[in-house]
Amino acid sequence: MSLTPDNLFGMHTQALDRWQRRSEVLANNLANADTPNYLARDIDFRKILSDAGAGAESQGLPLSTPSPGQIDPLAQSVQQLAYRNPTQPSMDGNTVDEQVEQANFAANGVHYQASLSFITAQIHMLRTAITGGQG
Repeated sequence: MSLTPDNLFGMHTQALDRWQRRSEVLANNLANADTPNYLARDIDFRKILSDAGAGAESQGLPLSTPSPGQIDPLAQSVQQLAYRNPTQPSMDGNTVDEQVEQANFAANGVHYQASLSFITAQIHMLRTAITGGQG
């Protein structure tokens, strides 16, 4: 049995990458809250993670290459960005609702921290198993 980070930490290694990417998208929305005609975007985390899990079990994760010889790890998540439906129309065409974005950003931080805590706990458990509880 080979131990890889995916075997040890489950989906939390992929989840950390996705939570980080979502933080960047939400921060970008907040930064453009006053930009006319800016359309707020978000990542459908559940869809991305379920697609990644299904792809990994069946034929492996699909990779995209922006140019020959290169691999773009964020290409798939960029393609899965969706425009957010505005909750309140604005005169300038901007669909960013700062309160919604801030709430989503805070919730995303909690999810990121939870995945990080799980990985940290797994590492601590492995260190305890290796050292036999000594040290």
